[in-house]
Amino acid sequence: MTNFILGTVAGALLAALLTIVAVRQPEIQSRLGLFPISTAPILPAARTPDPVAEARAKTQAACRTSQSEVGNFDMLFNRKRFWLVAP
Repeated sequence: MTNFILGTVAGALLAALLTIVAVRQPEIQSRLGLFPISTAPILPAARTPDPVAEARAKTQAACRTSQSEVGNFDMLFNRKRFWLVAP
């Protein structure tokens, strides 16, 4: 009885997987009437960039580079860094 249940579940999963794979093919989609073959994929319209968000990102990037520890003695021997990389 257990073998029958396991076989049924495995068969159902395999059938579902093969159905999903088949429906993703453009030829089968046209046979089922889902999408015609001749149409190109429709992509969503690109968002226009927000000038306020771009300015904010630029200022944040400038702040990060000005506060970096590159070239300082504390770059390797900062106590905060040792606690961030705990063994």
